[in-house]
Amino acid sequence: MDILVDRIILDGETILISHFEMDNTGGQRRIAAHFPVTSEDYHNVTTLLYKGEFDVHLPAKEITFRGKIVEYSTSVTNLYESGQVGTFQLTLLEVKE
Repeated sequence: MDILVDRIILDGETILISHFEMDNTGGQRRIAAHFPVTSEDYHNVTTLLYKGEFDVHLPAKEITFRGKIVEYSTSVTNLYESGQVGTFQLTLLEVKE
C-alpha cells in the first residue's frame, strides 16, 4: 500500500500538497509536488523558494534529506491580486553532501 503524502516541510515550513511523486535518479531522491498558493500566501512561499536549497522532510514517509530545486513553475504569474489561487509545481533533487 502506498502512503498518501499530503505535505512536505521545507526548512521547517509546512506546505500542503495536492500531488506528489517520488523516485530515485542516479541514487538521489527526486520529489515532485503540486500545491495551491493563495495571493495571501504568495510572498511567504516565494521568499522560501528563493532559497533554492532546503532541509526536506516528508512526515508521511519518515524521510528527511537535503534537496535543491531543479524545476519550478506556477499557473498564475500575478498572485498579488487579492483572491487569486495559483498552482505551484516544484521538483526537488537530493543533494549529496
